[in-house]
Amino acid sequence: MSVLLNILGILALAVLIFISIGLHEFGHFITAKRFGVKVTEFMIGFGPKIFSRKKGETSYGFKLFPLGGYVRILGMYPPAKEGSQQAGAVRSVNQSAEGDTIVAEADSAVSTQARRPGRFAHLVDQARAESMKGLDPGEEDRAFYRLPVGKRVVVMLAGPFTNLVLAFVFIAIVLVGIGIPTPSLTINRVIDCVPTAANPNGSTTDGRCEGSPPTAAFSSDIAAGDRITAVNGAPVEDWEQVTTALRNTDEPTAITLSTATGERTVVAEPVSYPRVDEAGQPVLDENGQQVTDTRAFLGVNPEQYLQRQAPQQVPVFIWDATTRSVTALFALPAKMYDLGVTLATNGERDVEGPVSVVGISRIGGEVVADDQLEWANKVGFIFTLAATLNLFLFLFNLLPIPPLDGGHVAAALWEAIRRKWAAWRGRPDPGVVDTAKLLPVTYVVAVILIGVGVMVIWADLFKPISLT
Repeated sequence: MSVLLNILGILALAVLIFISIGLHEFGHFITAKRFGVKVTEFMIGFGPKIFSRKKGETSYGFKLFPLGGYVRILGMYPPAKEGSQQAGAVRSVNQSAEGDTIVAEADSAVSTQARRPGRFAHLVDQARAESMKGLDPGEEDRAFYRLPVGKRVVVMLAGPFTNLVLAFVFIAIVLVGIGIPTPSLTINRVIDCVPTAANPNGSTTDGRCEGSPPTAAFSSDIAAGDRITAVNGAPVEDWEQVTTALRNTDEPTAITLSTATGERTVVAEPVSYPRVDEAGQPVLDENGQQVTDTRAFLGVNPEQYLQRQAPQQVPVFIWDATTRSVTALFALPAKMYDLGVTLATNGERDVEGPVSVVGISRIGGEVVADDQLEWANKVGFIFTLAATLNLFLFLFNLLPIPPLDGGHVAAALWEAIRRKWAAWRGRPDPGVVDTAKLLPVTYVVAVILIGVGVMVIWADLFKPISLT
C-alpha cells in the first residue's frame, strides 16, 4: 500500500509541476498571439516529439522529457543591420513546392569572404535565419522584435508572472482552504527524560533516565489527551502562551491540566536544557560547546490541528517565502559546489541543498506514503511544495541573463533607455538592440544550466534527499 501511495504522491506533484510548466509557456503564448506575433509551436517537454497536432498556424504537442517547455515565437532576433559584415542585404521568405519554408539571403555587394569569420558568427547567422523561418511574405510586422518595447516586456514577463499567480493560488489553497499545522493545548506525547546532548529525544532505557532527571510530566503520570488550561493560575488560550511562560522563567511553574479524572496541577521545575536552532541542530558557543538554557521544563509535545488562516495571510506567507527564495538564489553557486563535493566524496546530502523536479516529486511521494500524517496534511504539503517551486521559477526567470526571460526583458529595457538618451541628445534613433549578438552568452549560460540540471537530477536519482 505504501508503494502505491508513494507513486500517487509522485504523480500528484508531477501533475502540478506539469501544469506549472504548461501555464508558464501559455503566458508567453497568449500574450504574443494577442499582440499579433506569429507563434508556430507550443510544446511541453524537451527531446523527441511524442505527440503534435496543428491548429491554425501553431503546432501543439508534447516531447519525451517533461522537464520544461517552450513556445516558438518568430522574429526573436532582428536581422543584421545593413552594411554590417555579417548581413545579407535582402532576406526573402518563400514557400517551396513541398510546403517547407526556406530563407534565402542575397547580396551581390557583400561577398561570402566579407562576412565576419568565426564559429560564433556562423551560429548567430543561423539563429537569425531560424528565428525568421516561418514568416511568409507580408508578415514581416509579425516578428517579435518589431513589437514596441512595452509589449515585448509584457510577453516575456507573462511566463514568470503566471508562476507567481500559481504560487498565490497554491498557497491560498493551503492556508485558507486546508489550514496549517498548529499546536493545540492537548498533549500528544510525554517526554520521559530531560533532553541532553547525549539524549536529545529524552527517551528512557528500560524505563529509566540515564544521565538526566525525569521530566515533571513523566514523574506526574501525565498522559496523552490531557489538556493544559492554566499556567501559574492564569488561563491560557494557545500553546504559544504556555511555551512563552516556561521559556521566560527559571522558577518552578505551576501547570494546570484537565484530565480524564478531573483537574490537577503539576509543577514544572527549572532544568538546564540544551539549546537548538530552528533546524533542530545544537547551538554551540565559541569553544564548540553546546549552549544550554535554564528554564522551567514540563516535558510534553502538543497535538497538532489544522488551523485555517485569513486570506490576508497569503501575501504575508508569499513575501516570507520570497525572501527565503532570494537568499537561496544567491547561495545557489555555493550549494552547487557543496553538492559536487558530496557526490565526489559520497558524503551526506544537505537537506537545504538544490533539488530538481525529480527530487521534489520523490519527496512528495514519501510524504503521501507516510502513514503518520493525515490526508489533509499530505495534500497541504504537496501544494506547498508546488507553490515554493513556482515562486522559485518566478524569481529565477527574472535574472537578467540570456536565455532566461529576464535577459530578454533587460535587452528591451536597455533599448528603451538608448532611444530616450538618443532623443534627449538629438541623435538618430539607434534602433532595436541586436540580441543575436548575445548568443555566445546564451550558449554558455545554457550549457551551465544543463550541467547543473544533470548534476542535481543525478543526485536526486542516486543519492536522494529523504525526509523519513
